[in-house]
Amino acid sequence: MADTTSAPLPGRPGRWRARLFLARVAESGGASGPTLHERLHLVAVKLRALVRTDEIWLVLLAAIVGLAAGICVIAMGLAAQEMHEILYGLPPHQRLSGEAVIAPARLFLVLGGGGLAVGLAGLAIMRWRPTRAIDPIEANALYGGRMSLYDSIIVVLQTLLSNGVGASVGLEAGYTQIGSALASKLGEKFRLRRNDQRLLVGCGAAAAIAAAFNAPLTGAFYAFELVIGTYSLATLAPVLAAAIVAVLVTRLVSPELYGFDILLPDKIPPVDYLAVLGLGIVAALAGIAIMHGVTLAERGFRASRLPPWLRPAVGGLAVAALALVTPQVLSAGHAALAIGLDRPYPLHQIALLFLLKAAASAISLGSGFRGGLFFASLFLGTLLGKLFAGVLAMVSTVHAVSGAVLALVGMSALAVAIVGGPLTMGFLALESTGSLPLTVAVLLAALVASITVRRTFGYSFATWRFHLRGEAIRGAVDVGWMRDLTVSRMMRREVRTVRSDTGIAAFRRDFPLGVTSRVVAVDAAGRYVGVVLVPEAHAPDVDETAALPTILRYADAMLTPRMTVKDAIALFERAESDALVVVDNPDSRRVIGLLTEAHALRRYSEELDRRRRDLSGE
Repeated sequence: MADTTSAPLPGRPGRWRARLFLARVAESGGASGPTLHERLHLVAVKLRALVRTDEIWLVLLAAIVGLAAGICVIAMGLAAQEMHEILYGLPPHQRLSGEAVIAPARLFLVLGGGGLAVGLAGLAIMRWRPTRAIDPIEANALYGGRMSLYDSIIVVLQTLLSNGVGASVGLEAGYTQIGSALASKLGEKFRLRRNDQRLLVGCGAAAAIAAAFNAPLTGAFYAFELVIGTYSLATLAPVLAAAIVAVLVTRLVSPELYGFDILLPDKIPPVDYLAVLGLGIVAALAGIAIMHGVTLAERGFRASRLPPWLRPAVGGLAVAALALVTPQVLSAGHAALAIGLDRPYPLHQIALLFLLKAAASAISLGSGFRGGLFFASLFLGTLLGKLFAGVLAMVSTVHAVSGAVLALVGMSALAVAIVGGPLTMGFLALESTGSLPLTVAVLLAALVASITVRRTFGYSFATWRFHLRGEAIRGAVDVGWMRDLTVSRMMRREVRTVRSDTGIAAFRRDFPLGVTSRVVAVDAAGRYVGVVLVPEAHAPDVDETAALPTILRYADAMLTPRMTVKDAIALFERAESDALVVVDNPDSRRVIGLLTEAHALRRYSEELDRRRRDLSGE
């Protein structure tokens, strides 16, 4: 009888691996059978194999991520609310930004002291763990979905402390950080492939946003547009599973639904879409201004010569001064948004609140508080929409556009300008209001805002921060493989060399035509000095009594092992050469290999095609 222990079962590699392991354990263990440790190892092997080979198990893993992310979002929200109630003496369940007035002494004490605590905590963290935390977008773009759980927990605690003391930042950055980090750690445990690892990180972010807004489609498309970087049918089931499970957990623990209880028209007249288009452009310009404002605030604090640990305290005092005018600038602004949608503020008050909230957010982030601009952009967008509606009503007396519609359109358009994700904000409007006509208007304004920002500025808030750090990331699409595809992985190590003081006649004798196309010239110390093209050396017009330096080429064009394929191709173009020498470093110039342009382009094309197949689900 044929031996079947090593024959894989068609289409079931996971079961085959498990059977093979069990057979080996039985052979080694005899009649006593496998030990408990071996049984546990067998279970782990079977689970890893199933998850890697069967998408149903990957969906189940995504649902587990959704469960964990939903619990984390609930816990963080409750913790921040508890801090607000304790520090500001709020009644139970009363939102901080919904307060009419807060005692000045309490404001300055809590925000100044809280800022000092944030600064000192940051100083201690830098001494204990100086590594920088990687967020989900950066992890998926550069590191194949790998995130540090420890660093992410630190980010969560810093975000909680910042929001808890009243700084004008949201918790959404902490939500997505912990959800994605848990997903990344789970993916590492199951040894997922790079593409599946990135997908699972997107599932964690989707679950976090879905739980935060009680909106599964919003969370799913947040992941597709901002964290995964693309949408395909192959990624739909895991992402939706994570988002739906997170929302179910949220609704089980906290039954009150997130949404806007506001009267909206049954239909929007076609003429109103002109105002919607105009608001989209205005929102884009306002979003760019806010992003620049955060950068200016950060540069201002750096130029102040204040030590980094003291900057959040000073920033907290500045936010407290703004909160003396209105406490609506504090925290993320949930209650302020709910109140502001219906309340008929005068135009000057709306404009003042917009400026105060934008300044508070910029100062908070620029001084060193941790958090995000997601919910702040929603609140600011609502104010911008109401302001736009008021100005239109003053200009035009013939036709009045619904202020509620423009408020919600402005909310989504400004969020798209700052955060990104037109479909994300479209689904947020749909799931929050249930109005299809409003959703159409929101999508139109969101697309206009997105195009305007992309053409005039080119970044969202997250990618703008990467740009300021020197990272060329425009989104979460995986470009990390280009960093992994280095010159050292592509080069040929066998290189023919010759001494640079060799005569041309001797060179012709040692390297006749047809033997090779190029030879690398080195000096007496073995340092690279250039390349000799063999056909050139045998040209009739070359003086054979001369030495090689007269025909050397590409003396200053060298590759190094850590250069990426993108850098190598750019150097080929600048040098106008079809092959370049690889040296260990530009100082010692010791030759270690050779890379041709054709091989680099072929490897680049192969990797691009592989990524295309991954994205399309082929």
